[in-house]
Amino acid sequence: MGDKADFDDRDIKDAKENGLDLGVQSPDVTDQIECTSIPNTDSGSPATTRLYRRRWVIVFLFSSYSLCNAFQWIQYGIINNIFMKFYNVDSFDIDWLSMVYMLTYIPFIFPVTWLLDKKGLRVIALVATAINCIGTWIKVASVRPSLFWVTMLGQFACSLAQVFILGMPSRLASVWFGSDEVSTACSIGVFGNQLGIAIGFLVPPILVPNVDDMNELAHHISIMFYITAGVATVIFVLVVMVFQERPELPPTQAQAQARSISPDEYSYTASIMRLLCNKPFMLLVISYGLNVGCFYAVSTLLNRMIIEHYPGEEVNAGRIGLTIVVAGMVGSLICGVWLDKTKTYKQTTLVVYLLSLVGMLVYAFTLNLGHMWVVFITSGVLGFFMTGYLPLGFEFAVELTYPESEGTSSGLLNCSAQIFGIIFTIGQGKIIDAWGTLAGNIFLSIFLLIGTVMTGFIKSDLRRQKANLQAEKQAASAAGSLSSVQDYGATASSAPWQRWS
Repeated sequence: MGDKADFDDRDIKDAKENGLDLGVQSPDVTDQIECTSIPNTDSGSPATTRLYRRRWVIVFLFSSYSLCNAFQWIQYGIINNIFMKFYNVDSFDIDWLSMVYMLTYIPFIFPVTWLLDKKGLRVIALVATAINCIGTWIKVASVRPSLFWVTMLGQFACSLAQVFILGMPSRLASVWFGSDEVSTACSIGVFGNQLGIAIGFLVPPILVPNVDDMNELAHHISIMFYITAGVATVIFVLVVMVFQERPELPPTQAQAQARSISPDEYSYTASIMRLLCNKPFMLLVISYGLNVGCFYAVSTLLNRMIIEHYPGEEVNAGRIGLTIVVAGMVGSLICGVWLDKTKTYKQTTLVVYLLSLVGMLVYAFTLNLGHMWVVFITSGVLGFFMTGYLPLGFEFAVELTYPESEGTSSGLLNCSAQIFGIIFTIGQGKIIDAWGTLAGNIFLSIFLLIGTVMTGFIKSDLRRQKANLQAEKQAASAAGSLSSVQDYGATASSAPWQRWS
C-alpha cells in the first residue's frame, strides 16, 4: 500500500508539472496565452501545447512581404496601354509580364515545397524576400524604352519569389495558431496577397498617368519602381531580424503529432503520390484551379475590358480592380472566421463557389451597359465571392490531406491555379479580340459552372478536425484518470480507521 501511495503521489506531482488544472498557475502566465497538456496518440505521454503572442507578428510580417510581391504582379497589366506605348510592344507582351508569375510557379513549386519541408518557414521567408528585393532593383534599371527585356528579367525574379510565398499561409497558420484560429490566420495570410493586388490596381494609374512625353513618362515609371524597391528592402531587413521558424511548443495536438514524425520517416515523393491518389483532394485541386484561374484572367485583362467600353478610364479601371480585391478581402476574413466557428468546410466552399458563378454572370451582362457605377457594384459582388474563395480552398485542402505537409497541398492547389490562369488569360484575350468582352466572360462562366459541380462531388473527410477531437477526448480521459488518482491519494493518506470504515 505504501509503494502504491508513493507512486500515485508522483503521478499527481508529474501531472501538476505538466500543466493539468490542479489549481496551480504557471509562473510564465504573462507570456503565454494558452497552455495545455494532453496525451500524445502515439506514446501516451503528455504533449504540451501553447499559443504565443508573437504569432500575430509573424503572420502580419508574412502578409507584408506577400503584399509587396503581389503588388508587382498586376502593376503592368492595369496600365497595359501605357506600358505598350513606353516599351513599343503589343498588348500580349505586356500580358506576359503578368502571366510570367503563373508560368514560373509551375516548374518551381515542387523544389520549393521540398525545401520548405527540409529547411522550414524561416529559410523560405528569407529567400522569398531576398529574391523579391533583387527583382525590384532590376526593374529600377529598366526605365528606358529599349530595355523591355530588363523589366521582364526583374519581373521574372519577382515571380520566382512568389513561388516561395503563395502556398505558405496554411502552413504558417498550422505551425503557429490554435485549432480555433487556423482559418482566420490563413485568411490574414491571404489578406496580404489580396491587399497587394488591390494596391497594384489602385496606385499605378495614379503614379503613371497616360502622357505623351516619353521623358516625363519614364520619370513617373521610375518613381513607382523606386518606391517598390524601397519597400521591398525594408521588408527584407525586417524578415532577417524578426521572422522566427516556429514556436518552441506546438499550438495544437495535430501539430504536436506532425512534429513527432522523424525526418527520416518522411518521404516527399511518397507524400506527393499520396496526395495524387486522394480523390477528394484532386477534385478540389481542379475546382480550385478553375476558380482562381478565372480570377487571374479577369485581373490581367481588366484594363482591356474597361477601356473597350469606357475609353480613357484607366484610373477607374484601377479602382474597379481595387473594388474587386477589397470586397474579396472582406469575404476572405468573413469566411475564415465562419470556418473557425462552424467547421462547415464543404458547405461553405460550395456556396461561395456557386455565388462566384452568379457574380461572374452578372458582371458579364452588365459591363457594357454604359454605367460605371453599375460596374463598380457588380465587380464588388464578384470579388467578394471569387477572391473570398481563396482561403477556403487552402483550409479545405489541409483538412482533406492531414497529416501531409500544408506547403505541399497548397503548392498543388496553386500549381493548378497557375496552369488554368495561363490558359484562361490567353483564351479570354483571344476571344475578346475576336468577339468582345461578353463572349470572353461567358467563356469563364462555363468553367466556373464546371467547378461548382465538381465541388459538390468532394467528400468532406475532415482529417485534421478528427485528430484534434481525438486528442481532446484523450485529454478528458486523462483528466478523469487524474481525478481518480487524487481521490485515491486522499484515501491513502487518511487515518487507518477512515480508510477502512
